[in-house]
Amino acid sequence: MRHYVGDRNPDGCEVMVTDLTHEGGGYPLDPRNDLRNYSPDGFEFGYSGSGPSQLALAILADVLEDDNLAVKLHIDFKNKVISRLEGNTFSLFKEDVQPAIAQLGASQRR
Repeated sequence: MRHYVGDRNPDGCEVMVTDLTHEGGGYPLDPRNDLRNYSPDGFEFGYSGSGPSQLALAILADVLEDDNLAVKLHIDFKNKVISRLEGNTFSLFKEDVQPAIAQLGASQRR
């Protein structure tokens, strides 16, 4: 079970992935600037901008393990999920992300 935990602090926004199947139990979320470099300053959430775009792309790439599909869906995912996260922390489970992905994929096929 993968768990994404974000924390906004004075140094920026850090996102850790807890995954009991991963050696060490977790890892920092890769921003995936290799796919798109929206935000060299890192992740953000709670609004619609470059940092939230980078976070949406990174989470989808991690969940889907399909870079092309992550690139295709990340802006809609940002608008539906990432931009609506409130406060200075967030917590998303992979199981929370998958229904949003399914809904986005269905709406793009129409």
